[in-house]
Amino acid sequence: MYQPGHGKFEVEDSVGLLVQLVATFPATLVTTTTDGGLRTSILPMLFEPDAGEHGVLYGHLARPNEQWHDARPGAEAIAIFNGADAYVTPSWYEEKRRTGRVVPTWNYTTVVVHGVLVAHDDHAWLLGHVRKLVEAHERNRGDPWSVDDAPEAYIAGQAKGIVGLELVIGWIDAKRKLTQNRSRDDIDGAIEGLAAGSPREQALAQDMREANTTD
Repeated sequence: MYQPGHGKFEVEDSVGLLVQLVATFPATLVTTTTDGGLRTSILPMLFEPDAGEHGVLYGHLARPNEQWHDARPGAEAIAIFNGADAYVTPSWYEEKRRTGRVVPTWNYTTVVVHGVLVAHDDHAWLLGHVRKLVEAHERNRGDPWSVDDAPEAYIAGQAKGIVGLELVIGWIDAKRKLTQNRSRDDIDGAIEGLAAGSPREQALAQDMREANTTD
């Protein structure tokens, strides 16, 4: 992933940022290589940073989705997690009023995970994975649904329709492009403008506050 030479958008704790994004934006784009080109699916994943040398992502695909066949020894895959993102108008910058030498930009947070996929077609593995995935997304609900709320035979039948995936991480690219390369006045103006916008823009404004607190 491209990083400009000034280094302001680089992330020192890429694992910590991945943990944060998996918790708040768990749906990822998983892209694999095939003999005919590339293949992509969107799916929620769980991250275990202490598994393997660099951590492991876990997910699953519908069995008819042929992408799970791309999980073969040595075949590379990437998973892309994106945080809040939005357009930033130069009208928010103090520099517009001073010199007019400004242009629009797009701010974002992204983590690209590189690794190798392993497919899991073991019934016990799949049931354990589904239980962990459900618990991760139900734990903060007032009336959380549990896998045990459904008939055991029904869950067993549903599990036959999926194949598990394990993305063994080789390395992680992380980037937070949040106006860190501009003046404090421009940063504050952009945050103020975004904070008055849509929920996505408000989330981006909060990310910018956190990224620019030491500037």
